[in-house]
Amino acid sequence: MFKSAHRKPGQNTYASQVEKYSTLKYPHRLNFYDRPPLDDITIEEFEICALDRLRLLAEIESSYARNRTWEELKQVALKQSEHYLPLNSNTAKNKNIEAERRKDHIGHFVLRLAFCRTEELRRRFVKAELALFKVRYESDDRAEREEFLQSRDFGWDAVDDAELKMYAEQLAAASPPPMSQAGGKALEKYYKVRWTRVPDLVEKRRVFLKGGMAYVPAREQSSIIFEEFQRSLEKSLQLTLKHLPRLDEDTRIVPLLDNLSQGFMAGISSEWSSAPEAAGDEITADMIDGLARKHFPMCMRHLHESLRRDKHLKHHGRLQYGLFLKVLGLSIDEAIVFWRRSFSTMQDDKFNKEYKYNIRHSYGLEGKRANYPARSCQQILTSDTPGSQDSHGCPFRHFSSENLQTGLLSMYSSQGLGASDLLEVMSYVKNGHYHVACTRVFEITHSSQGVKKGDGVGNGESVTHPNQYASRSRELEKSSESVKVEGDGDVTMG
Repeated sequence: MFKSAHRKPGQNTYASQVEKYSTLKYPHRLNFYDRPPLDDITIEEFEICALDRLRLLAEIESSYARNRTWEELKQVALKQSEHYLPLNSNTAKNKNIEAERRKDHIGHFVLRLAFCRTEELRRRFVKAELALFKVRYESDDRAEREEFLQSRDFGWDAVDDAELKMYAEQLAAASPPPMSQAGGKALEKYYKVRWTRVPDLVEKRRVFLKGGMAYVPAREQSSIIFEEFQRSLEKSLQLTLKHLPRLDEDTRIVPLLDNLSQGFMAGISSEWSSAPEAAGDEITADMIDGLARKHFPMCMRHLHESLRRDKHLKHHGRLQYGLFLKVLGLSIDEAIVFWRRSFSTMQDDKFNKEYKYNIRHSYGLEGKRANYPARSCQQILTSDTPGSQDSHGCPFRHFSSENLQTGLLSMYSSQGLGASDLLEVMSYVKNGHYHVACTRVFEITHSSQGVKKGDGVGNGESVTHPNQYASRSRELEKSSESVKVEGDGDVTMG
């Protein structure tokens, strides 16, 4: 089923790469994913489809964690969909609809493999996928949505006119008709289903029950559809779990699935591809103190302050911080200058023998000469758990509650974070939403630059990478400075 392939540098668009593979037809934008992909899929395609879908589902999870309203969640999901997983209607022009729907289809089934393993993963996956389906259902073209509904058997029976007249009073009482239906007569269509199919409507007392059947008005029809989607997906995940052992011997697939599930449990998407590119000009060793105070996320700021205090960092701390600085724009020459100054109590001979080689190695200049990416939030959260004497890791996960609150006030009070903000931040930490806590700190500390609650690091997106945090912070500063310069230029002299 799978073919090996390597992603080429600069390969940014997915749709143009899959036309030649597509053999299936996807007549509808909405999909219950009844049939798995049947054609050949490359390892590259397998990974890309899964990661881009995971980024979208992770933002939906973040929206729930941040208690966003449904409309706010919907807008975030639509923006993320446009970026990572576009899915246009049949009437869209100049769009490769077949490739878009193929990617959506494959990504869903890859994530099924990754998230069928435990009850917790299945529950969270179903919740996120159901939300995505609802967003698509509400934003779908009305005619195409109706075509999709006609293509499936949802197990409902249309209520005939005789029944409508017989129970007109009860139907109107359970679900008052729209204002246009004067007199309370049941003029709209109704459908009968077993009451267990619409527990949400039963709970809210919005349907008439008779003989174990719920009479659902057409305007509440979506509840039946959503329940059917959820039931179908839950059943499919159980079936997938039974077949999963067959993959255990495939050394290409299992590591990918492990990484995807770990990222989802951490609440963020995985980072198998390279980290974000450095934003702006190259930085020098002399600039790092200033950058750390203004732009670094807490994990990197803690590493920087530990380095300044102890004149040393242990191996995992050097690796986490060094790769972050590399991607931020620190050249190899400046990196050697920075680390030599930082290890100020160390003799030159010891530094050159024990540390200089490792710095050059991380830049791909020694050993196997690999271009190592900076560590993502998912990697920091799930690997190399720090001990009591270590400085690496994620403060939101690995610090005690007291130390975390003290550290937040110490590092960010000058940027607007106050004691009153800690209650909200710590509530995210308590519930295991560490990246949401970090995102909220970003919003608070950049409020003077126009960032509002819910904006995240742009378009409502949560922090998923330390370099993403730092790069966005620097971009906001440059934008503010540009606006200030333009404003000063408007002053006229008399």
